[in-house]
Amino acid sequence: MPESLKKQTISGVIWSSIERFSVQGIQFFIMIIMARLLTPNDYGLVGMLTIFIAIAQTLIDSGFSQALIRKQNRTETDNSTVFYFNIVVGLFIYLIFYIAAPWVADFYQTSSLTSIMRVISLGVIFNSLAVVQRALLTIRLDFKTQAKASLLAAILSGITGIIMAYIGFGVWSIVTQQLTNLSLNTLLLWIFAKWYPRGRFSKNSFRELFSFGSKLLASGLLDTLYRNIYLIVIGKLFTASKLGYYTRAQQFSDFPSSNLTGILQRVTYPVLCKIQDDKEKLAHAYRKILKISAFIIFPLMVGLSAVAEPFILLLLKEQWHFAAIILQIICFSAMWYPIHAINLNLLQVEGRSDLFLRLEIIKKILGVFILCLTIPLGLISMCYGQIASSLIALTINTYYTGKLINVGFIRQMKDLTPTLVLVLTMWVIIDFGVLPFCENNIMKLTGGILTGIIYYIGSAWIFKFDELKELYSILKRK
Repeated sequence: MPESLKKQTISGVIWSSIERFSVQGIQFFIMIIMARLLTPNDYGLVGMLTIFIAIAQTLIDSGFSQALIRKQNRTETDNSTVFYFNIVVGLFIYLIFYIAAPWVADFYQTSSLTSIMRVISLGVIFNSLAVVQRALLTIRLDFKTQAKASLLAAILSGITGIIMAYIGFGVWSIVTQQLTNLSLNTLLLWIFAKWYPRGRFSKNSFRELFSFGSKLLASGLLDTLYRNIYLIVIGKLFTASKLGYYTRAQQFSDFPSSNLTGILQRVTYPVLCKIQDDKEKLAHAYRKILKISAFIIFPLMVGLSAVAEPFILLLLKEQWHFAAIILQIICFSAMWYPIHAINLNLLQVEGRSDLFLRLEIIKKILGVFILCLTIPLGLISMCYGQIASSLIALTINTYYTGKLINVGFIRQMKDLTPTLVLVLTMWVIIDFGVLPFCENNIMKLTGGILTGIIYYIGSAWIFKFDELKELYSILKRK
């Protein structure tokens, strides 16, 4: 990888990490406060609508962001075409959601969902107004500007949500917090990005971008439906409280996993696009990104699983204990998300959105099959099924990676095995060698975390892991 591009990549990772973890850290802190003021039922009501908001966001983007980023000779007409299209889609989706709200409420047999859905769906319109600004900032690897916008929006919306929860607004405090966050973030991106639509809508530009983005749209819809199908099933077959437990556990596991996945996708995609024509450099950069990602993410997820119970009981009230059991399990599924993302990024870099779609269809069919098998066994079995689905998806994702740059499943597993062995032994030491001998949750949490850090970093240093040297080199330069 050229030195200038390497510096851009490191800078992009740092600022993208600052944005993700400063914003999510604040939202994480806010969520803890609000969860202590609210009930699992309040979060369950919002969780029932998550799939609709997620689908809307996928439709709004329509793969156009990736198409703009990938296109090397993009024009102002391209940017404006995407902007106008997104506005129309956003307004159309909101109209559909507004009309469909009573039917959704009937499906879940919860009448209050009608008004909640009609209000929270306004976020769809706010999101549609900022797609191009985010894409252009990402092309320039300017995550510093995005960090400023996201951070300010998270702080102000968080304060609003906490005040409303304290006063007693219940579920509406969550709704207001989300809408305030989206609207402020959009406004700040318009101010900071300094981009406004100057061109016109072009049918030719639309066809060119959509020819690539449409496959990603279909893939994104499949992925969104699949990732949220658990929320539909739990909300329909179990109670709103059970869904509340699941969504809180999912949010805790998403904090390290999804955020790091987002960072990797945002930074590695434009970087790998710049060297897409040099297969040798592409394969080398890809393997390095893969190994460093696993070295960072695996211990975070496995460590969180090990200390899930004292973690939940300390941060939230005893009423959230069942969420700890779920968290212990789904961490082993979520740890593979960033690896999936890197594999799928390569297909986009190579312009093979057709293969991307094909893989998504196969994986989701298998995933739904596993879900159907585990539903009769209960919620915990469904969580174990997610681990199986994630591992099967990894095997499928790596098939075409091996075809395109000769870095398939076997080579990737060889690269990741040392880190995987290290984190699994760390989990055993924490769960069986530390926690049983601690008297209270504070000792369990601090003892488990400190033991995990010392063992993991110490072992990596003793066995001379290249990933540790690379991270040390990056931190030293910065």
